[in-house]
Amino acid sequence: MSTGRRNPGSARSRNLNSASTAQAGVFAALGDETRLALLHRLCDGRERSIAELTEGTRLTRQAVTKHLRVLERARLVHGTRAGRESRFRFDQQPVMEMREYLESVSRQWDQALARLKLLVESDAD
Repeated sequence: MSTGRRNPGSARSRNLNSASTAQAGVFAALGDETRLALLHRLCDGRERSIAELTEGTRLTRQAVTKHLRVLERARLVHGTRAGRESRFRFDQQPVMEMREYLESVSRQWDQALARLKLLVESDAD
């Protein structure tokens, strides 16, 4: 039976889970060296076609397209159509969000280790 009150932690938990899920997608997309190489080529801010991204590699256009779709789902690249050609550009926002997430996790670990240190040092006295 509901009392009509909302658990304040539940919204926070949903937001945290949503952020974690988004970060997991970014980490998964970045976990492949081919996708990292594609991103490296796009990091200069220029849009590139699939043909340009395939040039100088041993990859087929189909393989590049497959990897670009994974990067699109992770919001790391955005594709636009220009006639018959698809052009892709890097979006740094998910990387910035991942950085903030990692900094937050790092702060939590630092705080936990500081509490552990205090506990160990207080027991030593």
